[in-house]
Amino acid sequence: MATYFSRGGVTDNITTAEKRAALQDALRIIGKKLRKVLILPPDHTRLNSNAGPLTALLCEMLAPTTQVDIMPTLGTHSPMTTAQLRMMFGEAIPLDRFLVHDWRNGVRQVGTVPGRLIKEWSDGRLDYDVRVEVSNQLFAGYDLILSVGQLVPHEVVGIANYTKNIMTGAGGPDSINKSHFLGAAYGMERMMGRIDTPVRKLFNYGIQTFLRDLPIVYILTVMQKTEAGMVMRGLYIGDDDTTFTTGAKLSQKVNLDLLDAPLKKVLVYLDPHEFKSTWLGNKAIYRTRMAMADDGDLIILAPGLKEFGEDREIDRLIRKYGYRGTPATLAAVKANPELANNLSAAAHLIHGSSEGRFRITYCPGPQMRAEAIRSVGFEAGDLEHYRPDALKDGYNKLPDGEGLFYISNPALGLWALKSQFAASA
Repeated sequence: MATYFSRGGVTDNITTAEKRAALQDALRIIGKKLRKVLILPPDHTRLNSNAGPLTALLCEMLAPTTQVDIMPTLGTHSPMTTAQLRMMFGEAIPLDRFLVHDWRNGVRQVGTVPGRLIKEWSDGRLDYDVRVEVSNQLFAGYDLILSVGQLVPHEVVGIANYTKNIMTGAGGPDSINKSHFLGAAYGMERMMGRIDTPVRKLFNYGIQTFLRDLPIVYILTVMQKTEAGMVMRGLYIGDDDTTFTTGAKLSQKVNLDLLDAPLKKVLVYLDPHEFKSTWLGNKAIYRTRMAMADDGDLIILAPGLKEFGEDREIDRLIRKYGYRGTPATLAAVKANPELANNLSAAAHLIHGSSEGRFRITYCPGPQMRAEAIRSVGFEAGDLEHYRPDALKDGYNKLPDGEGLFYISNPALGLWALKSQFAASA
């Protein structure tokens, strides 16, 4: 195991030419004859990861002599449309090169993580076995599997990507459900922005114990939004833990927005091209919850909102049980087998609640009724009341004297208090 390329810094700006050179160098060091390669990028909901352009560069390099297949790591998300594929990956890659991950039916079990380890990692909160289930496509005889994605604070695992991209992005029901619930039971505030977490231990153990014979190499980015747009601060390529931890430490530096005091009023905008469900849009809650003041207001502008879950069954469960907080959700899991059998949905209901500390108001567009918003436990507001195009990220004072903190894309970071990260992350 090794790191093939490692570059990053808080002021770095890696250009397209430098990305191409890094990929070429890594492929040269890997040194295999590549007849057949699988690329595992995220879907359009991680548009800012730069995984789309990196995938296009890889295809440009490999396709003349190599069969290249691309399977977006959807997890439970909906399959990408042609328009979404083109938006993310460009026009050059033939559409027949794209495969669809079926998280319910297209997976196989490769091993089991024993409950005694889950109990140890969760401080005794849970003790169930976890079946390691991953896509059948990983076993289709590839000479190299390239997992491409962004390192960024994440509500389930602490820092997104690396082994998570395989275990959940290309994973099956048990892996997805139980990993999500492990994070929720352990406590989201103890996880967000952290490198070493119970869920990370689960993912690493699953890959390193049961999939070590697969030729998986990770291509990991660290991105930051600037006034000039998205900038790549780091690029890391390898198949070892060092590749991940080095990049994750840079992500902590550029993707954590640490504040001196809690925020009383926060306005978050959800780009309609990226956020069409609360399953994704609740990043507005996950990524701000640590910074919200008690009795504060979180207002979410969601013009593209049309559903709650990306998966039909998860959508139904969200509508039925709603975002009612941890005690109510745990009671519902205990009383209802349908929710107990869909623990990722239960975890999402916990993550998407303020636990009664602050108000959450969704302002939907025409595809979601206000009554539906209220039925799942949120308040409903007027999308037209605020003008996000007139706001800057961070603190704003409106003409009427109202003050608020604005976030134009919650997927790009984590907002928390300095005191919450005073100890080592």
